[in-house]
Amino acid sequence: MAFKALDPEDFVVSSDSVTSTVWSNNTPSLNTYFTSSVQKEGASGPYYLSVYQTASSDDTAAVQFQIAYGNKNGGGGVNFDSSVPFVSSTTTIYGQYRTLILEDENASFVWGDTFTGSADNDFYAISIERARYKQSLLPGTINLTLSSSRTDLAYNQIHLTDNSGMVTLPTYYGTQRVYQMISGSDGVAYNANAGGTGFTPNSGSYGWFCPDISTILLNAAALSGSATGDGGIQLLTNPTTNTAAGNPSLLYRSISGSVGVGGNRFELNSQETITSDYVFIRARNNEFNYTENPSFISGSTGEVIYNYFINNPQTFPTTVGLYNDSNDLLAVAKLSKPIQKDFTKEALVRVKLDF
Repeated sequence: MAFKALDPEDFVVSSDSVTSTVWSNNTPSLNTYFTSSVQKEGASGPYYLSVYQTASSDDTAAVQFQIAYGNKNGGGGVNFDSSVPFVSSTTTIYGQYRTLILEDENASFVWGDTFTGSADNDFYAISIERARYKQSLLPGTINLTLSSSRTDLAYNQIHLTDNSGMVTLPTYYGTQRVYQMISGSDGVAYNANAGGTGFTPNSGSYGWFCPDISTILLNAAALSGSATGDGGIQLLTNPTTNTAAGNPSLLYRSISGSVGVGGNRFELNSQETITSDYVFIRARNNEFNYTENPSFISGSTGEVIYNYFINNPQTFPTTVGLYNDSNDLLAVAKLSKPIQKDFTKEALVRVKLDF
C-alpha cells in the first residue's frame, strides 16, 4: 500500500447555504390545516395545539407546527393548585419562552422599539415542528395570513412577515436572532417606501420571529386590536384567570381561515449551511504506477504475468483512502470509473466531504 502525505494547500473548506420549504411534501405554502381531538383532549392539550397538513388519522399526517398561549399572570389557563393563584399552563408557556429567548427570568418582551405596557403580559407562540427543518428558519420567507375571529364583522385579514429585509442586523438576545413581525410580505413592510415600519399604531410590532429556535411569537394585544384603528383582527383573546379559555384554538381558527372566506396561506422556508471539505489528491507521473494486486503476479512462480508491465508499469486506481498520521483509515472515496495511471500520466482527484 502506498501512502502520500498531503500538503496544507491540498485542503479547501467551503460553505454553501441550502434552502427548502418547511412543510411536508415540499409544499411551498401550507393551505390546509387540521388538529387532533386526541391530542387536544390529552395531557398536552392545556399547553399547546398540534396542527397537521391533513386529517390526523391519515397515514401521511405529520405535525407541521404547534400553537401555544403564554400569559405572565396565568390568564387563560386553569390554576394547577386552587390554593396557588395565577400559576397555570399559560405561566409555564410564558416562562419557557422567556428563558429560552431572553435567557433571563426577570426580563420582558418588547414588541417593537417603543411599546412595552400591557402587551408584555401575553403572547401566542407558533413553534415549527423540529422534523420539518434541519438547521434554522430562513428570514424573509415567512408570509402568514390571519383572519378575524369575529363573525359579526365584515371579513378582514392581516398579512404578516418579518422585518429582515428592512434591517442591517437582527436584534440578539444571547445567541438568538430576533426579527420583528410586521404587516407586509417577504421581509418588507407594505408601506416601507413611505417610511413605514409595518408596526401597529398602538401596540408596537406584531411579535417576534426567532429563526434559530423555529419560533414565532405573536403579540396578543396587537392581534386583539380593531381592524380600522389598531391594525388588528379583534382576535378576542381571553386572559381570564383560572379559566380554560382555549386561546390556541382561537389562533388556529384565525390561521386556518375557518372564520371568514378561508384559504389562508402560511409560507416559510428553512436554511441549512453545509460545510464541505475539499481534498485534492495529486498523483504525479512517477507515483502510484506499481501495484500489489495479486492478479498481476503468478501464484506459482511469483513472476509478473504480463511482461509489458515490466517495462511499462500501469495501474488502474478505483479508490482513494484518507488516513491520519497513525495510518488509521478515516474516509474512502470511490471513483466513478478506473483511471489509467503510468509514467506518462498524472492524476488529480478531488474528494468532497460534507458535514
